[in-house]
Amino acid sequence: MSVLPTPGFSLTPSAERKTLSTNYITDFNFLNQYLPDTYEKEFERYGNRSVASFLRAVGAEMPSNSDLIKWAEQGRLHTKYVNCDSNSAAGSDTATFTVLDTVAGQIAFRVGQTVFLSDNAVAANSNKAIITAVDYTADTFTVAYYEGGGQTFGTTAVITAFVYGSEFKKGTEGMQESLESVDDIFENSPIIIKDKYAVSGSDMAQIGWVEVTTENGATGYLWYIKSEHETRLRFDDYLEMSMIEAVPAETGSGAIAAGGAVGNKGSEGLFYSINDRGNVWGGGNPVALADFDAIIQRLDKQGAIEENVLFLNRQFSFDVDDMLGAQSSNAAGGVSYGLFDNDRDMSLNLGFTGFRRGYDFYKTDWKYLNDATLRGGIVGGSVNGVLVPAGSTTVYDQVLGKNAKRPFLHVRYRASETEDRRYKTWITGSAGGASTSSLDAMEVHFLSERALCTLGANNFFIFEA
Repeated sequence: MSVLPTPGFSLTPSAERKTLSTNYITDFNFLNQYLPDTYEKEFERYGNRSVASFLRAVGAEMPSNSDLIKWAEQGRLHTKYVNCDSNSAAGSDTATFTVLDTVAGQIAFRVGQTVFLSDNAVAANSNKAIITAVDYTADTFTVAYYEGGGQTFGTTAVITAFVYGSEFKKGTEGMQESLESVDDIFENSPIIIKDKYAVSGSDMAQIGWVEVTTENGATGYLWYIKSEHETRLRFDDYLEMSMIEAVPAETGSGAIAAGGAVGNKGSEGLFYSINDRGNVWGGGNPVALADFDAIIQRLDKQGAIEENVLFLNRQFSFDVDDMLGAQSSNAAGGVSYGLFDNDRDMSLNLGFTGFRRGYDFYKTDWKYLNDATLRGGIVGGSVNGVLVPAGSTTVYDQVLGKNAKRPFLHVRYRASETEDRRYKTWITGSAGGASTSSLDAMEVHFLSERALCTLGANNFFIFEA
């Protein structure tokens, strides 16, 4: 048994570019003596059609007065290299290593420091040693082993090395070199988002006989009222979706070369930032505890944020429910599935809102990933969910010139004392109360200029199919 493909769901847009006779409900059969019985209000068969809610739930908005937004994020406190090779054979008391995974001339090891050396391929092969010399030009360091048997691995081994301390003799000078902290600098550019609704003065005089309503509570018997409010709702959705989907225009791309008023340089949206600087789960949804263990182990290597929120599509949400429900010894009988307080006199709860395994994970459905007119049902480039750390982080704000607390996700919009571009709307024309031009129409304009700042993207996960 399965859901039959027909009759299916409609994807036909309800909005038309022009005002047509089909936009109005009328009865042109003048031979009909009676008007049909009608319901006074539209039936909202698709429920709440808006998808804007994600950023309001996890982020914040704050002003910015520049074309470029920059912030600094802390780097790692300790130094670890995972691609080093030795010039000495097994059993050697000393060895010189070349660091291959560092920027040339920036090796961070110093004479006198003690290091742990591990063979990346053989678990039994490891050493502890003290650094006796460092060549900062050649990116090499020389060690003397503490073990009497000398080096445990051969010259072909790929070695991981990290510093765990230092040791000096009595009456000697201090550490010869010092280390400078290096911040990672990130930036993003705001994009200008626009929309417009226009209706002629003549069409504004057309009165329908069915009361219309929209998701924001606007009601009326004039169809242009509905269209204007739906344009506003659509623009609200665009503001959020742009921050999620935006990508920077690559060098030589058509977007940069596009003529006229469109195209510019793009921006870094949420999905792009996580793919570029965060963690990616591919190949289907994690459906077993072992899969989440792998996710948790990756989070351990990142910021180790205690609380995280999973924003999932419907199938991924079901997969998590099934995974958690299967952990109960009575899951097969269905008596302990859900909130674990189900009884025979209540409706069975087959859903979970959160769980703890190493960290706290809270689960919620993300309507944007389910909506049939948006990412719902997408195959190529599909996203099944994202993991967003809860709380805020401390960054150096280059505009303020000091450290500041910021939510991991927040929107910066262009604003000054005289111009606020967070959400601009204005009316032009000569109809509907406007008197700015001789145009026999009312035009409602919408504009915003904003960018999404994804701080600590290394703490985010994106789940892709």
